[in-house]
Amino acid sequence: MSQNRSLVPRAAFVPQALNAIVPYLTREEVIRLADSCEGRNAARDKLLIHTLFQTGLRISEALSLTPAKIGMQNGHAVLDIIGKGRKPRRVACPNNLAHRLKSYAFDKKLRSEDKLFGINRTRAWKIIKAAAKKAGINKPVYPHLLRHSDAIERLRQTGNPKALQIHLGHESPLMTMRYLSTLTAEDALRIQQEVEF
Repeated sequence: MSQNRSLVPRAAFVPQALNAIVPYLTREEVIRLADSCEGRNAARDKLLIHTLFQTGLRISEALSLTPAKIGMQNGHAVLDIIGKGRKPRRVACPNNLAHRLKSYAFDKKLRSEDKLFGINRTRAWKIIKAAAKKAGINKPVYPHLLRHSDAIERLRQTGNPKALQIHLGHESPLMTMRYLSTLTAEDALRIQQEVEF
């Protein structure tokens, strides 16, 4: 029995709750989503979508962003966030996104402590829902889906669940492992689809 067990992939012993597939958007879908923003606040709305996707911030964290929270560490942009449970964490931010955030703040004449986006959660939900409809994305789209999308993309590129756990501010690795389970399930399906009969 123990000999057979050693032949079964480790993923088979992941708790059942972790085997659930996490929904997410592909990079292409996120680009379509952002490009669908229109109206006088299109620049702000696009920037919000890219910020949620490229940093994995929770919507409350993104809406609390101010120019003062954009910094540098080792030549790379970072965001200083107060996360869930009032816990501070430092989040990696692509340099080009940090530049866009600073440029937006400059153009809008925001002070260092002014909120970058200046909207509430309800408005953010409506913006993202409207953009998804216009983009023709036929799946439920909501702010937290962009956090999932960031997590999947980072894990796909780095293969490092522990670094992702710290980036997302997860207390337990179990939540982070759901993303790994999602990628493993997708890879397994892709491999099996190549089998010919």
